[in-house]
Amino acid sequence: MTRMDTVIASLDAGEFRDRLPEALGVYVDAMGYPSQVIRSRAPAWMEHSHRDGWSGVAAFEAPRRRLLGHARGPLVAICYGYRGAPGQWWYEQVARGLREQDLALPADYVELTELHVSPRYQGHGIGTALLRRFLTGRPEGSVLLSTPEVPDEANGAWRLYRSMGFTDVLRAYRFEGDARPFAVLSRPLPLSQHGGPREQSS
Repeated sequence: MTRMDTVIASLDAGEFRDRLPEALGVYVDAMGYPSQVIRSRAPAWMEHSHRDGWSGVAAFEAPRRRLLGHARGPLVAICYGYRGAPGQWWYEQVARGLREQDLALPADYVELTELHVSPRYQGHGIGTALLRRFLTGRPEGSVLLSTPEVPDEANGAWRLYRSMGFTDVLRAYRFEGDARPFAVLSRPLPLSQHGGPREQSS
């Protein structure tokens, strides 16, 4: 599968750890963070890769010349997540917000932890391709994520999530240690059911 001269590929945990500096570079570029953030986030991303049900997908620049095998160029987008469970920071934060509304997290969900596309590759369907690849075949009954609130939901992340059938779980929620309001969104799995876009054959 290609998008704007990119190759979309699943990553195992070892490949992810090998590519971690590149993946974190995409993260800070996409989020507009200073490069120092890479050092502070690296241990958490490394720890995430050991969690139950971890899987990842990346987009790479298509190599200009492919002589042998399946060479990959630089990493330009990253998506990963894992099975949600008690004791995880995000799980406990969201569970707290839901308890305030007499609600609870589902027992069987995958957390979409990170989805980032390098700014110069945004707007070409790469985020959609990564998210579809990540969610296809997941055994859980639903997927949950959090994303910063923006006025009128007017950015690429919100457009992607709404187009994929995500609906509100919490709005204007504040996680510990972050002053920004976030939305927590969810949709049932698999993708080919419960509305939202159907899988396309390639």
